[in-house]
Amino acid sequence: MGGVPKYMCLPVETEPHGLTRFDREVDALRQVLGMKGVMSVDEMRRGIEELPEPIYDSLSYYQRWVRSMMATLLRKNIVTEDELRAAMNQA
Repeated sequence: MGGVPKYMCLPVETEPHGLTRFDREVDALRQVLGMKGVMSVDEMRRGIEELPEPIYDSLSYYQRWVRSMMATLLRKNIVTEDELRAAMNQA
């Protein structure tokens, strides 16, 4: 959200913080998608930047990654909406 006035003067949190299991799993998935040539970091960034501001604001850092990865996999027809729903119901 670079350049959005409401974010321009907020202090940056510099304290180290631990990653949750979810965070580590999302990062691992992103790495696998990248290594397999399925999705680039630029595609993920574009997907995050396309999130509407209210949704962007409501999600954590790694939740934004997941939303972007899901959208990219759907757009590329790598997974279908039905497959995604079924996987989410199993979780």
